[in-house]
Amino acid sequence: MPLNRAVQRFLNCKLNVNALVAPKSLLTTRPSPQSRLYTSTSTADLQFGQPVHETHPHLLRPGELTPGITALEYAQRRSTLASKLPKDAVAVLAAADVKYRSGPVFYEFHQEPNFFYLTGFNEPEAVAVIEKTANDNDHTFHLFVRPKDPKAEQWEGSRSGMQAAMDVFNADEPGDINDVERHLARIIADASEVHTDLQLKPTATSVFARFFPNTSPKLDAMARLLENATVRPLQPTLNIVRNIKSNAEIANMRRAGQASGRAFTEAMRQGWASEKDLASFLEYGFKRHGCDGSAYVPVVAGGRNASQIHYVRNDDVLSESSLVLADAGGEYGNYITDITRTWPISGAFSGPEKDLYNALLTTQRTCISLCRASASNSLDKLHEIAEKSLQDSLSQLGFNMSGNASSRTPIQKPPDHIN
Repeated sequence: MPLNRAVQRFLNCKLNVNALVAPKSLLTTRPSPQSRLYTSTSTADLQFGQPVHETHPHLLRPGELTPGITALEYAQRRSTLASKLPKDAVAVLAAADVKYRSGPVFYEFHQEPNFFYLTGFNEPEAVAVIEKTANDNDHTFHLFVRPKDPKAEQWEGSRSGMQAAMDVFNADEPGDINDVERHLARIIADASEVHTDLQLKPTATSVFARFFPNTSPKLDAMARLLENATVRPLQPTLNIVRNIKSNAEIANMRRAGQASGRAFTEAMRQGWASEKDLASFLEYGFKRHGCDGSAYVPVVAGGRNASQIHYVRNDDVLSESSLVLADAGGEYGNYITDITRTWPISGAFSGPEKDLYNALLTTQRTCISLCRASASNSLDKLHEIAEKSLQDSLSQLGFNMSGNASSRTPIQKPPDHIN
């Protein structure tokens, strides 16, 4: 769908929540926004698989599909991606699966990032297809989702359903995920190229395995559909699309950063007896200041535990005489922060600790000052600058910096890359 059509739909539909209760017979044909039938059902009676403004005005402003991001911006993203695809090519993306820790006990669901970036749809068992047509940058947006099912929803929570896929998420062609194989067969057969990053090798955990009957033991269903297609990776094109952030994205990142920073500041002002207590306080602080939760499993490491890059046990006691390292951050609307700070449990650095802290602080400030477009620095270049700055600072403190990472010197090159 080109941008002018996306804008018109956005203005005409405005989420069209009343259309979501259309009779089932109406779903056999796709009406235009102007011809859709409406009922007088109250918005409060409607149920979706995720918050929308009409049901959660305390979370979403009018026009927003997810926190800070409007339905129009999602349409613009799809249009931008389509403009970079070859004529008659398609992009295929799948939602994340629900992960289980034991039997029916599931982990908290987290959507596949690229799928979420293009759709704003936050449910499992869904497939998005962006089908570019021969007319300039025109495209058709297909969204295959789980149909409404009152019995299943009583156990698993609400689903948005096919009508919402069209009226809320602006799909040109909504579909039942259980019929995705039949529809994809036609779309792929007509495509000049298929751009996708889906797992194509046979695997029992393929994201498509549940939706394709009679799966071949040698090739999973999606691989069979692509046997005769020209397949290209989608990620390189999406990297270009996602490289420059919109004003709304920057605002979301700032909000996540500010909330996370406040949580860290509050944590530093208190004394802690265990890594577990500090980790719990940080997660609580992220949520209290407006984040959805933690962006990743945090590292809260006291004393020598901090020498492990990804120490995530967080189960040791904290000594009053030691330092604690916390690597954590909050997430807001799928935009995350990643903050690492080290401070003394006692509240005051010793002389040597202060020297090392200032050496790292000098390096950090140097790198931050170079994080601007006019400096034309890559991450690799910034990593080199960080290494050189650390080596110079540590040499001034009397450390022997000769040799390399495999030498017997006590100070080695940073094992992790700057990010």
